[in-house]
Amino acid sequence: MDNVLIAAVLSVIEGLTEFLPVSSSGHLILAGEILKFSGAKAATFDVVIQFGAILAVVVVYWKRFLGLVRPQPYARFAGTRGIMLLILTSMPACLLGLLLHSYIKEYLFKPVTVLAALVCGAVMMILVERRKFKPTCIMLDDMTPRLALGIGCFQCLALWPGFSRSAATIMGGMLLGARRPLAAEYSFIAAVPIMIAATGYDMLKNWHLFTSADLPFFAVGMAGSFVSALLAVKVFIALVGRLTLKPFAIYRLLLAPFVYYCMLS
Repeated sequence: MDNVLIAAVLSVIEGLTEFLPVSSSGHLILAGEILKFSGAKAATFDVVIQFGAILAVVVVYWKRFLGLVRPQPYARFAGTRGIMLLILTSMPACLLGLLLHSYIKEYLFKPVTVLAALVCGAVMMILVERRKFKPTCIMLDDMTPRLALGIGCFQCLALWPGFSRSAATIMGGMLLGARRPLAAEYSFIAAVPIMIAATGYDMLKNWHLFTSADLPFFAVGMAGSFVSALLAVKVFIALVGRLTLKPFAIYRLLLAPFVYYCMLS
């Protein structure tokens, strides 16, 4: 298959799955095996196209991000306070990711570990949805430093390939007292700094794998992930108030054996 077409297919998969609790890495592993696109170059491409998905979140929540640099009166998730909350959420996974980056690449991108992450995440989602919650945080302006840091600790689960950063942060938010729509909204916003850090780090380490001839490949990848992520985020926002995590958990359980088979082949 033509490289540009591969980029288009993978970018749509990345954009649709990055912010849903279904594991974008699991889907990209599956798609990469089907398309015969794997190896160090493919792994870096999968990371780089996340920039398009990041931009989609910034576009959807542009008022919130603008408020971080130009705070409005009475807004609490804004200005220095909003930035500090995002730093608290990003800090645990950033520090742990830097310490364990080589270990994760070498030992956790394996069939058994990815399968375990998909299944474990699915089971946790079902268990979280079975609990009866009395949310204490309803809106983004209700976010507290304790909640932000707690969600950041849960976000560390996303370092386990196949678990899903979105699933980890939404579940963490719900367990710590956030209403599901708030947990999802904050999950999208908090993804931006951690994804920029992870994507930038991977690009710096592996930029030598690419040449100027790969620019169209990257351009198509980022454009496709931007458009598909924009659609995924808007649809999920519209559904999250009345849709539980259970359908996503069932989907993950069905997906797991296919990902496992592809990684073994």
